[in-house]
Amino acid sequence: MSSIVLKQPEPSPIVACTISRDVQNFDLLIEDMETALGESWGDLGFAEALAFLNQPEANSLEFVAVAIDQTDEDDLVMLGEIINLASTKGIKVILIAEDVSPAALHQLLRQGADEFVPYPLPENELKSAIERLQKPSPPPQSAPVATGRATAGTGVLLAVQGLAGGTGATTFAVNLGWELANVEKADPPKVCVLDFSLQLGSVATFLDLPRREVVFDMWADTERMDDDVFRQALVCFEEKMWVLTAPQEMLPLDMITSDDVNRVLDIARRQFDYVIVDMPTTLVQWTEAVLHASQIYFTTVELDMRSAQNALRMKRALKSEELPIEKLRFCLNRAPKFTDLNGKSRVKRMAESLEINIEVLLPDGGRAVCQSSDHGLPLASAAAKNPLRREIAKLASSLHELGKSDAEAA
Repeated sequence: MSSIVLKQPEPSPIVACTISRDVQNFDLLIEDMETALGESWGDLGFAEALAFLNQPEANSLEFVAVAIDQTDEDDLVMLGEIINLASTKGIKVILIAEDVSPAALHQLLRQGADEFVPYPLPENELKSAIERLQKPSPPPQSAPVATGRATAGTGVLLAVQGLAGGTGATTFAVNLGWELANVEKADPPKVCVLDFSLQLGSVATFLDLPRREVVFDMWADTERMDDDVFRQALVCFEEKMWVLTAPQEMLPLDMITSDDVNRVLDIARRQFDYVIVDMPTTLVQWTEAVLHASQIYFTTVELDMRSAQNALRMKRALKSEELPIEKLRFCLNRAPKFTDLNGKSRVKRMAESLEINIEVLLPDGGRAVCQSSDHGLPLASAAAKNPLRREIAKLASSLHELGKSDAEAA
């Protein structure tokens, strides 16, 4: 009887490696690597990586994922050598960082890292980064010719400022951003919400997002900030909208300058189609920078004396400094219902006495507005049929259609 020899299956070739001080500190990375590559990946320490990358066996690697946290900042020289060596050998590098200072991140990205992913890893973000690395590089394109209009890739900037406390500015900013992020199903625009209220900013609360220490580091040194450092400071909400939260601690509003603000706005507009800025109620030195950069500057008011007086004072302040007051769009929060003729008459008298146009009427959303904010959800998720949500969705749709018309005309 002839013997049967069972052939052992060949082990899967190693196409990627994680490089870290201790990969067990990055358990989500382990899970995502196994999901994306099965058993076709390995793990190396920092010293091991330098030795391995100099061996012929390293030539089979497609990429390495370098995972670091703040305790690894003492080893920046070694990490830079690892990234540079991998790049020299044609191995792609994904840099995964948790609570790393912008300066350290900037230094490592300059060494040749191809992709950056924050840790904890957003869902499917590692998979997306791997897919981007595997795509062939596009052919170089000539620089765009200046035409006097915004070039492609320059996002629309919409600022929101409440002219009195409790007029719904943050609610409006958060929900407008979310509606714009969902205005098209086939090709949704990229949307970012920036919370510029450094002391009492609550965008993070309204969306149940963590406030990260790196936000303070970014604001403290915007001169060294680049696109990757800016993205590290952002937090993603449901994979559709990115948010720059207020810092963890209360900071003085004069800590940042107009130059700092302009740098952040420029980078945000390069990376996103729509940038929503939630402004503090206080006028500060850098308010002018946001006003000049924005296409529309929404100001929220209510049908009361304090809002009327503050709207009048806002007008006077802008006129005295010869600032572009025509960018202001007054939004009346808790506007009277359609059948409230007395209320509509009061709105008309307020507009006439202040010599302004109240162009956006936001209905009272009732208790659902407060409840959705407390639960960290946009109105579209918590109360889709709410009248306030419907009005903001309608506004987002009209803004998007207007933006597409302008782009086609250009």
